[in-house]
Amino acid sequence: MGLKPLNDRVIVKRKDQEEKTSGGIYIPDSAKEKPQAGEVVAAGPECKTVKDGDAVLFAKYAGSEFSVDGDELIIMREDDILGVFA
Repeated sequence: MGLKPLNDRVIVKRKDQEEKTSGGIYIPDSAKEKPQAGEVVAAGPECKTVKDGDAVLFAKYAGSEFSVDGDELIIMREDDILGVFA
């Protein structure tokens, strides 16, 4: 990927959506919600709390979605990240 975020921006790839519930019921596309978790693809030079490869939880309406080479990505401020999975 040839995109580098500036300042405190972070590029995140959203986690795959669940196809069925834990009980085995398949979820139709119209009822699916986009996951609020993902993996940091690239972090800007001023990011202090996250780094590339971190699994993160972010705010529901955070950032701007875009597509690069067929990958759906989100660019957001570091402040929109709510937590890092340990």
